[in-house]
This record gives sequence, C-alpha cells and structure tokens, in this order.
Amino acid sequence: MAFESIDELARRLADSVPQGLRSVKDDLEKNFRSVLNSGLGKLDLVTREEFEVQEAVLARTRQKLEALEERLQTIEAKKATTKKKKKKASAKKK
Repeated sequence: MAFESIDELARRLADSVPQGLRSVKDDLEKNFRSVLNSGLGKLDLVTREEFEVQEAVLARTRQKLEALEERLQTIEAKKATTKKKKKKASAKKK
C-alpha cells in the first residue's frame, strides 16, 4: 500500500482507530501527523531528485576513473616496453 504523503498516512491511521475513540479523531490525526513528521525528520533522508543527481555524479565519476585507469595501464605498458628495449640494447652492446 503506497501512501501519497504523511497527511494521507495520518488520516488512515486516525480512520483505523476504534469506533469509541472516533470523537478524538481530529486530535489523533494531528498527533499522528506530528509524530510522523518528527520521526521522519530525524532520519537523514534525501529527496528522489537529490538522489538522482548524486547517482548521475557518481556515474560520471566512475566513467572518468575507468578512463584514467585505462590511460595509466597504457602508460605503464609503454614504460615496461621501453625498459625491455633498453635492456636488450644494453645486452647487445656487451
């Protein structure tokens, strides 16, 4: 069951109160709303939009990291090849 908002959840909770307590339904709904807002406020939540922005930033960062790793491997491979050539040239001179 998906709730549209805290207000909707508070209303549903107040509606679920036994018939004998219906006279205090409005007060209960306000209290439910307050408790829900307070409880959710203590959680360190972000909006969906903020989450999606950070997800996109992470994806771009991951792509850049992968590109840098590839460049580093290429540089290291060239360096290793250069060292081997120098060793062979040095060995031929002896």
